[in-house]
Formats: sequence, structure tokens, C-alpha cells
Amino acid sequence: MNKRGASIAASLTAGLLVLTACGGGDGDTEAEPTGPITLEFQSLSDQPAAIEATESIVAQWNEENPDTQVEIVPAGWDGIYDKLITQFNGGAAPDIIHYEAASIVPFARDGYLADLSEWMDEDFASDVPEGIMQTVTVDGEVIGYPTELQSYMVFANRTLLEDAGVEIPTGETMTWDELREIAKTTTADGKYGLGWGLKSPTAAFMTMGPAFGGTYFDGTGADAALQVDEGELAIPELVNAMNTEDQSILPVSLTQSGSEVLASFYAGEIAMTIQGSFQAANIAADAPEGFDWIVLPPLEGPEGAGQAANPQTLSVNIDSEYPEQAAEFLNFFTQAENLAALNEADALIPASSSAQDVMAENLSGEPGWDTVLASGQHFTDAPYLFVDAYAQWKDTVATPAFQRYLAGEIDSAGLAEELQAGWDEITA
Repeated sequence: MNKRGASIAASLTAGLLVLTACGGGDGDTEAEPTGPITLEFQSLSDQPAAIEATESIVAQWNEENPDTQVEIVPAGWDGIYDKLITQFNGGAAPDIIHYEAASIVPFARDGYLADLSEWMDEDFASDVPEGIMQTVTVDGEVIGYPTELQSYMVFANRTLLEDAGVEIPTGETMTWDELREIAKTTTADGKYGLGWGLKSPTAAFMTMGPAFGGTYFDGTGADAALQVDEGELAIPELVNAMNTEDQSILPVSLTQSGSEVLASFYAGEIAMTIQGSFQAANIAADAPEGFDWIVLPPLEGPEGAGQAANPQTLSVNIDSEYPEQAAEFLNFFTQAENLAALNEADALIPASSSAQDVMAENLSGEPGWDTVLASGQHFTDAPYLFVDAYAQWKDTVATPAFQRYLAGEIDSAGLAEELQAGWDEITA
């Protein structure tokens, strides 16, 4: 692309997103190294275990590749988008950029990220489910290696389910109807069947929407159109029905974060809670002694158990002097054992099937992880990732509209109207 900054500037004007970076070159030809080279790798890993895992992978690479050394440039997630904008515009972005699919698309469209298609290991590319690979493919170019993901899972108090006479689902998936029935059955004696932290509901509704055919957007870039039909409204309407008709959802949980709901889960006030899959590690560490919890099979709707993928990613600065060497390092970084170690440290799901298998073996016997990792095979593409105005619409329109709906201030028709009117205003 020969004009840089257009979509990024638009994103800034809209007040969206977050990024970081450092390293340079002219982007026209790859330099022939005359001696050892150093690649700057800006890592956003901010948890001690993940930092240690990243450092270990890099140390092994450096030991085995004396002519291509990798230097970690630590950075956090806060403010990273604005930082990357500054670095790219100033020609100071790193060689290797750690971020997420939802936020790298504008940089790819403005020509700041290298096309990795010719260098990505074919075994890795074929080992990653198609839906996940689609999230890092922009205009036919592969602009990142997908690494880590989370899904939404149902965590359950086995004791409360068994006391209520519930037959615990054990199949590969469970239906939303099964979830609703279990929630009704376990709602009794002041206890609720489900607690779901929906203080910020948009991400959950859009991630889980594909199970009902809910994609929300048709088209890409500035030409994308919002669609709000039965598939998009299915999960919000289910939540509303469980709350108002069944009265099986702890009402206060709809205004809480996922982490806040865990207190009610530990206290035995709710039988189930829908959480990001990473909470398996937190529940294992924080649940009261003797608390018998399980992870139920992934939720399935009429269109399957698919959840929209938004993986963490590793990209290469198009102005790096050594993009091929950077890609060689990423091929090493994403080997199954390395990716499994990183995801185990972060309590996330590896992007590749072989890394999921390695992690499953490593965590054999750990509560819930077999089911969590199995959900990694159900990820699908996320159309919203490629929509220019998505982030602004999500923050300023969708989230408050969903909150009003869950609070009973508008009905589903009013919700659809607010979502569409807000989109039309933003994109006018």
C-alpha cells in the first residue's frame, strides 16, 4: 500500500483501540546480513509465568541461532495501540510485534505489516483451524501468527447439580436449551442456576453469536453493513428469558464483571457461571477447599458450537531489515511445545491443534482443561475484526444498548433499533 496511516488516523479520530513497537528499515529489499543480527521482539506478556515462558523460548532460540539474536522489548497492553501508531509513524517500530487480531487489521491495511505467507511454516498453517487463520488474513495476505485464545465456557458446581438431580452433560457439546433447563432445575431455596457477568456484554454476545448464525456484519472495511436479525438477537433474548421468565439468573450478576461473579459461585449461591476459559486456572487456585467444580461441554446452537476467534498475534514490521529471519523465529516460537508452554502459563488456548494436544497431555488430570482445550476446535472467523468502525460502535453504541436491554429498559425490537441507528450515525 502506498499511502500509510489512513485507517489508523480514522481509528484515532474515533478514539479507539490500543498497541506498541521499535526497529526499522526501508521496506524495499531485505538486507543481506554481514554478521550476527538482532531482532527486536516487543512482547506484551505481563504475567510472571508468561514472561518466564517467553524468555525461555527466546533464550533457547538465541542459543541455537548465534547469527540471529532476538531481544525482548517488554511492553504492557495498556496504551499499546497509541504507542504503535507513534512508532510506526516515526519509523521506530520493532521487528516483531505482539498484539491481537482485532487490532492489527488497520496496521495491515495501511501497509505496516509484512505478508508472511511465503515464510510461515506450512505445517503450522495447516495445523491451525481455518476460522482462526482467517482472522490473520487481510486481503489475501497473512499478517500475523495466531498464538493464544480464550473461549467462553460453563463452569458448574457439581454438588449443586447432583443435589438437584441434574444429569450432567458429558458429550462433545451441550445445547443452550440444556443450559436453560439445568439453570431452571437448580434454581431453588434462594440459589440461582446461573450467574453471568455481563457488565460489558458485547464481546460475549458477539463471540458466541455464530452458534446461532449471528455474524453482525456483512462486508469489510468502510463498506461493511450491520445486520441485526434473529441470529444476532438470539443470545441476548435467551439471557433475558432466563432472567425474566425463568428467573434462573442471579440478577445482580448481569451488572457485574466475570471475576465479580466468581464470589457467588464459590459461596454456592449459583450452580453455574459462564466465564472466559482462562478462569479455569483462577478457580483451581482460588476456590474454597473441597469445592467440587467442573467445566461443562461447549455450548452449541443451531449453527454449531462455533465461537468467533480473536487470537493474540505475532506480526513482522514491513520495514524490518530482516523479515525472513523474523519469520524463522516465529516458526520456532509457534512450535507445538513452545506454544503449549506459553498458553499453559497464560491459561489460554493454543492456536494450533498440535499445541492443544501437547497442553492437554501436560495438564492431564487438571480440572476442566480437557473440555476447555477441546473448545479450541470450534473457533470460527470473526467478521467484525475487518470492520473499520467496529470498535467505536462497540464502545459507544452496542455496549450501552445491550446494558439497557438487560436492565429491561428496552425490548428486543428497541435493541435492534438502537444498534442499527447508532451504526448509521457513526458511518454516515
